[in-house]
Amino acid sequence: MTDLFAPLQSLKEGHWFKLICGASFQHLPAVRSLTLAYALAGADCIDVAADPAVIAAAQEALEVARHLVKDAKARGYGYQGKLPFLMVSLNDGEDPHFRKAEFNSTECPTDCPRPCESICPAQAIAFNRIDDTSGVETEKCYGCGRCIPVCPYGKIYTKSYMSTATAIAPLVMSKVVDAIEIHTKVGHLAKFQQLWQTISPWADQLKVLAISCPDGDGMIDYLQAITQLITPLRSALIWQTDGRPMSGDIGDGTTLATVKLGQKVLTAKLPGYVQLAGGTNSYTIVKLKAMGLLKSVEYYPQPHVSGIAYGSYARVLLSPILDQLENQEVSPTSVKAKVRLEAEPELLWPAVKLAHSLVSQIKSQQER
Repeated sequence: MTDLFAPLQSLKEGHWFKLICGASFQHLPAVRSLTLAYALAGADCIDVAADPAVIAAAQEALEVARHLVKDAKARGYGYQGKLPFLMVSLNDGEDPHFRKAEFNSTECPTDCPRPCESICPAQAIAFNRIDDTSGVETEKCYGCGRCIPVCPYGKIYTKSYMSTATAIAPLVMSKVVDAIEIHTKVGHLAKFQQLWQTISPWADQLKVLAISCPDGDGMIDYLQAITQLITPLRSALIWQTDGRPMSGDIGDGTTLATVKLGQKVLTAKLPGYVQLAGGTNSYTIVKLKAMGLLKSVEYYPQPHVSGIAYGSYARVLLSPILDQLENQEVSPTSVKAKVRLEAEPELLWPAVKLAHSLVSQIKSQQER
């Protein structure tokens, strides 16, 4: 079970770091490696898809991290012997985080330049694979949708789905899952209430409840209505300001939307903590610091952002190393098996170093 002190203390002190593996991302080797690297780098929370296989992969990585604590500390990384929370994402209706791209590759013209393949940040689209399958590798797709507008023939579409809250309840009760995040949007109050009625019988077992909501007319009124609906709440409450979903790897400017939305929610003085997401990247801390939105002696007790969640940027940051790992295969028998990150120290520690370069940006804001 996760030690409560470190992650919750990070929220209170304003240096909470969350890794978003992706609500639809189900590529188990990548989830496992990302979880391991960012756990050793000092992350406070790992957010994964509400898929038992994905949760098991993340949990396995956290157990490996527990055994590598001494090595990580010796190298000066942020892991302090406390495992991050394991969070799963749920949705109360159609949401871009809960979808997959699809198309029939046999319908693609042979002279198509295939811009979908080059633009996909998850490398989920490929043609002429060794196994003779072309198109979307479903497990890798996390629904960013960048492939849709670039298709010259309009053949790419998305398929949305609903997560199943009841399947997560046993994992929360057994303390495998520490936290959940609910993705909602303005106008979904009835749908949110229906989902909350499913969750509420076991909500007291949660360490953190996060509410992720994009901007929209009447957003603050909507969040206030949610507050009334979920009160009283024993867990910590996080408002995740999803500024520009799944875009952090595109460029520095994507962070502006989430910072602006963070300001808006902070001004509303809702109970709980405000955490940025959606477009977060290496520029986010710079922008927050310039605007006085990080907790510090100078600005305290001015309302401040308590944490940042990094998704596509955090994943792409490690992708060169994870690609190397994925291309290494061992074959002790006739069945090929993927190499584990911890079995390749020459890849593990560079991955942790890269992860720590991102985690340390907000951790360095902690008042000593």
